[in-house]
Amino acid sequence: MPGDTHKSFVRRAFVKTVLRRIMALATIVGLVYGLVALVYATKTLFKVKMNYAVVLEKFGGVREAVTQVGWHGRLPFFTRIEQEVSLMNQRMFLGGQPEPMRIISKGNVALWTSGLLTYRIRDLDRWAIENLNPMELLQGDYDGIAKDILQAQQVDQLISEREAIKEDIFKALKSRSINVGGPTLEQKYGIEVVSFVLKETSFGDKLVEATEEKKRRELIAEADNYAADQEASRIRKLYAAYLDGIQALQRQLGRDDGSTDTALLQFLTQQKWATAYEKNQQGQHTVVIQNTQGSPALTLPNPQAGPVPESE
Repeated sequence: MPGDTHKSFVRRAFVKTVLRRIMALATIVGLVYGLVALVYATKTLFKVKMNYAVVLEKFGGVREAVTQVGWHGRLPFFTRIEQEVSLMNQRMFLGGQPEPMRIISKGNVALWTSGLLTYRIRDLDRWAIENLNPMELLQGDYDGIAKDILQAQQVDQLISEREAIKEDIFKALKSRSINVGGPTLEQKYGIEVVSFVLKETSFGDKLVEATEEKKRRELIAEADNYAADQEASRIRKLYAAYLDGIQALQRQLGRDDGSTDTALLQFLTQQKWATAYEKNQQGQHTVVIQNTQGSPALTLPNPQAGPVPESE
């Protein structure tokens, strides 16, 4: 019995020792992990990835760009990581958003357009150290140049000459000074303008409806003008035929001395009006017979009365 008691005591002591060692090991692992997490959280040790760079601000206010790929260390509380910059191709939308934005063309017509600029940072010191908030500054200059070119175009050019306008904007973004005598975008920000794409150029729904209505009115106006031209041509032909008839009648009624038998001409004219009256009795209310020398000796038939009986 005493031997069994001794063995039980040894087993309990062994278990307690193992537990204490396990707890000590867990504590050490936890401390190490916490220390590593603290170092990582404070970025005392930081990593520079490929095609990335890190801008450090030191205690004296000096700013330094770290471009070497790999792990780097810094002094906590005396230095800080100001920003991480990508050196890969980056995109920037016109107006700062992918959705189309509203512009006003040269003819004061509203359009919806969108564009995409692709650029790459080449000079990190100029981009991150010489410019405060370079993304916002670049966005403003980019929008200004692109809008200047877009809004200087006529509305039909913005639709039909997209390729030429796109190339003009690309050349301006790449080589044109922001102001007269000032730097270009590439010089100001230390970037390379890779490409520019004019994604969309379209009218608004109301403008499309107005354009269709305008086209419809233009077609109606053209049809009216054509009808008026045809009517004018017909009137000119009738007038010419009338003059030819009058001249022929005067020649037929002419006398040997060159004068015209006026009485006979007036009589024939009155007979013509009377014939026209007889042929158009329905709805005819007024008959005008041109005679400046007296009342015509002519009796017109009464539309209401029947035929006049012949006298015996």
